[in-house]
Amino acid sequence: MNLGLSEEQAAVQELARDFVAREIAPHVVAWDRAEQVDRSIVRKLGEVGFLGLTIDEEYGGSGGDHLAYCLVTEELGRGDSSVRGIVSVSLGLVTKTIQSWGTEEQKREWLPRLTAGEALGCFGLTEPGTGSDAGNLTTRAVRDGDDYVINGTKMFITNGTWADVAIVFARSTDAPGHKGVSAFLVPTDTPGLTRNTIHGKLGLRGQATAELVLEDVRVPASALLGPEGKGFTVAMSTLAKGRMSVAAGCVGIAQAALDCALEYAGQREQFGKTIAHHQLVQELLADIALDVDAARLLVWRVADLIDRGLPFTVEASKAKLFASEAAVRCANNALQVFGGYGFIDEYPAGKLLRDARVMTLYEGTSQIQKLLIGRDLTGVSAF
Repeated sequence: MNLGLSEEQAAVQELARDFVAREIAPHVVAWDRAEQVDRSIVRKLGEVGFLGLTIDEEYGGSGGDHLAYCLVTEELGRGDSSVRGIVSVSLGLVTKTIQSWGTEEQKREWLPRLTAGEALGCFGLTEPGTGSDAGNLTTRAVRDGDDYVINGTKMFITNGTWADVAIVFARSTDAPGHKGVSAFLVPTDTPGLTRNTIHGKLGLRGQATAELVLEDVRVPASALLGPEGKGFTVAMSTLAKGRMSVAAGCVGIAQAALDCALEYAGQREQFGKTIAHHQLVQELLADIALDVDAARLLVWRVADLIDRGLPFTVEASKAKLFASEAAVRCANNALQVFGGYGFIDEYPAGKLLRDARVMTLYEGTSQIQKLLIGRDLTGVSAF
């Protein structure tokens, strides 16, 4: 693997940095306090091509490889993880899934709008009673003539109140466990679908997170995404790549922690000199820097494997596990460098820590990642 960036990748990275500095950084504190990102950011993300990365140009995508996608996701995570989540879910979990599993009609209907930022997607897998145990979801899809009628509730759905289309996973057969699950493309204006905003989150406060309630939601059989009964396969294949995206966003959080801690340490004076002179502060900074580099390399390995068409699932779990836990450590160490000022939202360290904490929970908890890695090492399933 060549660890240097190509000219095209470097240009994409610089474009993302400029976008963050111009469109995101000036608003981060206000969005966090208001618990809402300005929705106009979605169209701007589409216009600059970030919602079409790795998507075929014939469907409106901007192409590029998965490392370029990770570079953009890292920069967005460095700016504001709430914005990063918009891209990771709408592009990473929805648009890419439609490209991989959709019919030609489904691709033509949704991909151009999603890549342009004219529409947004959400991923309806998690339920109030099923998070890690996704194979035992309870949402039901019952065949009725040429339609399916869906009933159930989804929880903690990123982009939920903004999305124009949801990939909804529901049990459509009586087969046990994950074998009975199917995936459906459900427009969010379909009668019977209600969306309730979740307020009071610890982090990712600006992100539109929702509960989706489906009451007799009727969709045509053509809404099936992939074969009937293969929904769990669709979900797991999607989440494997999604973990790379989350990990890249975590690298962004860790990098932001290093950036702000270094700047503050060079300005804050104690005992007659800047705190950057104190060895224990340097230790905190060194620990952050080490985590940033290690996490980034793990993420880049996953992107390289995907782009070369090689197996990557376990490597994605390793990257997601390490990068999410590292982001928490880095943000916590940065807060320690800031001291008391790190505890108020006028400074960035506190928000970074709050945003980092959820990364160890969603798209597979740290414990689930360890089980997946352990199963690969031993050949023994813990499930």
